[in-house]
Amino acid sequence: MAQISLKAETGRATGTRASRRLRRTGQVPAVVYGHGMEPVSVMVDHHDLTTAFHGVAGTHVVINLEIDGAAGVPTLVRSIDRHPVRNQIRHIDLLRVSLSEKVTATVALHFEGLALGVKAGGILTPARNEVHVEALPTDVPAFISVDVTALEIGDTMRVSELPEVEGITYLDPPEEGVVGVTVPAVEKEPEVPEAEAEEGEEAAAPAEEGGEEPTE
Repeated sequence: MAQISLKAETGRATGTRASRRLRRTGQVPAVVYGHGMEPVSVMVDHHDLTTAFHGVAGTHVVINLEIDGAAGVPTLVRSIDRHPVRNQIRHIDLLRVSLSEKVTATVALHFEGLALGVKAGGILTPARNEVHVEALPTDVPAFISVDVTALEIGDTMRVSELPEVEGITYLDPPEEGVVGVTVPAVEKEPEVPEAEAEEGEEAAAPAEEGGEEPTE
């Protein structure tokens, strides 16, 4: 998996107001922690950070963080806080890792293909859109492609049936459902209360029992 280098600087002020001012200058507040390292508050360039996520690894890219010009420290993204409207990154947590030690990660599932059950009128129903895996930092994929074309109505694919990906181990229970094809729900006609039905019948009775049609 690709690795990128990213410059970071210490010495930023902490707190909500300070972070807001920092973001206005195009910087992103960040915290680096883990692997025997005390948490360090840093700031990184927003443009450089988003560019790093445009590669094939997405947000699972290994970021060699160059803090204050020092040699790169291998890190992985652990959490990203984005603006709910502008999608701007407001804060990021980075975990220091060793490239020779496995880590746990959450990886998205991409369902591909048109299931046989869907062709027959069923509905593809994902039970989950991501899985937990263990792998070396450089082996964590951006996503896992899952072929659903063979699924028929009533079928369920489980974790144990997910594709094998070199270098990763699935951590979720093997019997746990991932995606299936279900029968569309049938909308029932609203039931008319018995009392209302009887009233309707009584109202219709005079018209049915009416005498001769009026003559001119």
